[in-house]
Amino acid sequence: MRLGVEETLGALNSALGAGGPVWFKETHARHLRARDFLAPRRALQARFGDDQVPEGVVHAIVGLQGPGVAPVLRCAPTPAGLALQLQRSAVFERVLCSVAAYIEPAALTAPTPRVVLHCPALRGSPSALRLSQLRAVLVADHLARVLQAHRVSVRRVPAVRDPHMPTFLQQLRVDWPAVSEKATTEALRNRTIAELSPARDAGALPPDTLGRVCLKELMEERGRTAGYDPNVDSCLVSEDLLSLLAELQEAVQAGAEDSSLGLAAAPDADAGSYMVLHVVSCEEEFQQQKLDLLWWKLDHQAPLRQKHLVCGPVKAAGAPSTLTAPEYYELRHAQVCKASAVKHGRDLEQDPAWTEIFSILSVATIKFEMLSTAPQSQLLLALADSSISTKGSKSGTFVMYNCARLATLFEGYKCSVEQGLYPTFPPLSSLDFSLLRDEGEWLLLFNSILPFPDLLRQTAALTLTCTAPGLHVTARTEMVCKFLVQLSMDFSSYYNRVHILGEPRPHLFGQMFARLQLLRAVREVLHTGLAMLGLPPLSHI
Repeated sequence: MRLGVEETLGALNSALGAGGPVWFKETHARHLRARDFLAPRRALQARFGDDQVPEGVVHAIVGLQGPGVAPVLRCAPTPAGLALQLQRSAVFERVLCSVAAYIEPAALTAPTPRVVLHCPALRGSPSALRLSQLRAVLVADHLARVLQAHRVSVRRVPAVRDPHMPTFLQQLRVDWPAVSEKATTEALRNRTIAELSPARDAGALPPDTLGRVCLKELMEERGRTAGYDPNVDSCLVSEDLLSLLAELQEAVQAGAEDSSLGLAAAPDADAGSYMVLHVVSCEEEFQQQKLDLLWWKLDHQAPLRQKHLVCGPVKAAGAPSTLTAPEYYELRHAQVCKASAVKHGRDLEQDPAWTEIFSILSVATIKFEMLSTAPQSQLLLALADSSISTKGSKSGTFVMYNCARLATLFEGYKCSVEQGLYPTFPPLSSLDFSLLRDEGEWLLLFNSILPFPDLLRQTAALTLTCTAPGLHVTARTEMVCKFLVQLSMDFSSYYNRVHILGEPRPHLFGQMFARLQLLRAVREVLHTGLAMLGLPPLSHI
């Protein structure tokens, strides 16, 4: 079984006896020089009074064992509290000899609903896509990838119908279904006609509009307590709106086999086993609330669990408020090409070998900008050229640059083996991980590789918190981006300071191989994290 931060913390807190959690994991390099976990002095005083922690408790902590619990080296009182250090060479060995276990998402403990992920921004054309809507699209795509990595059944709605949208989404590396057969709306239309409010002036209705449906009664029964806007009183029903409702209805009722995951629905799966998550921009939410209530009114089998993830507004400094998503992409693409020309001393935009690289860098820049801030918060974009740099430690370009550095390192090792400078990589069981003594090596393992499965699980679990009352949910889509940026910063600092491929002397090979195995694990974590964003790894920049 893989070691886990949460399992270790759980065992440490249990060892202190009844009470709330006390221990926390250290993350800063300065503290990790002396300890890995800390139980703060004030928290211990609240638990044990002014007396010291009983010696028997300390002995029990040192001898902790259990599934997923990391082996303890020492535990001792300090002015800051009870400090604990792990048996680091043993942890290195346990983790680095089974890297595959640490790039798989941790299992979700609670029962998970099937998810219908609805992003209304995709009903139009790319040229009409505002930046706030683009943000909603990228958030929805990221959530779908994270949930599917945990084997959660996800159905994306609506299927894209605009002929230009699939090309734009492919450019953004967003995975979303294209045109499907139009769902039948006959039953919904008949129900709508029966529910129509008397028309005061039928001639004033827009084309393709059936009429207006009153939602006041349903709003009082269900909407007000759930947190819907009290101003929602009616909905103008069009053929397009019915088509969307039919598509949502079909997605919920399908429940047979999810072809993309190979997951079969349970025999008793029904609308109650689904959660419908509407990922909307703040400008779209009021209309979406109308759609929720209309669905409940027209379809008595509509899911009771409809939740809204509302993405905050996007402001672009120094750009017109009318800036569209395609214009934003073209701006970032031009800046990436310009930055590369400055770096390499020549224009590479017309070089076919660089076309794909520039596309990936442009999308990475956009996704890290859009997803590194909690989706509920306002986002301010800085559109100046200075935000596109491999040296700026907060950008997607910086992350991709370090991904390419890792690829270059392993390509260099491979070439050196072919030239006979280094031996082939030995069996993992023969590696001596006690040679990993640099503080940067422990930082990479303890802050990046070890907690990575828990990070992915937390991202998915927060999204699936659907039993809480209320209409709105929050999602921590910024967690993966921030994690990848911090991992890249830690790797860059280590790589700039430590020479991995040293002189080809046999007595240095042991440490070199241990370091290469550590960086193999870093590479796998980085690649898996990028996949959660729909970004492929780069071999060079």
